[in-house]
Amino acid sequence: MLEEPRIHTSRLLLRPMHADHVDALLIIFSDPKVMASFDGVLFSREQMERWVQRNLAHQAQYGYGLFSVFHRASRKLIGDCGLENMEVDGVHETELGYDFRSDYWNQGLATEAAEAVCDFAFQTLELPRLVSLNRQGNHASRRVAEKIGMRLGMKVMRYGHAYWVYEISN
Repeated sequence: MLEEPRIHTSRLLLRPMHADHVDALLIIFSDPKVMASFDGVLFSREQMERWVQRNLAHQAQYGYGLFSVFHRASRKLIGDCGLENMEVDGVHETELGYDFRSDYWNQGLATEAAEAVCDFAFQTLELPRLVSLNRQGNHASRRVAEKIGMRLGMKVMRYGHAYWVYEISN
């Protein structure tokens, strides 16, 4: 059996998402501050289970996906950060995405995780390019993309919402 990829940073441990992470992830996706960027709709436990299963299926299909992000000092699951294959404006892309507990915001943790996943995507997976879709108005998410070297490529509409598409090449 292949060893699951794990990423270590000075403050974080990223490991592949598992079904038993549902309750910890639900803390994030039922937080009104986090979900304000997603029309304020809070996840139920059933929705969280479906979301995790979708991510696990992606992981099984592609060999990578979203990592669960653990804070090394507290040992708590505080977010997710990883890669998802999707179509953006008619083009197949690999998106770098991230979501974090609001009580861990403004500490540079999302940037630390995103930078580590970007390095993993380019050095280990040898992907040629990554994008990050940021809902227009989500300036914190936009700053994370910019801090890791991504540049604004275009603006797109998805599901009736305007997004900034940030991009970076290997």
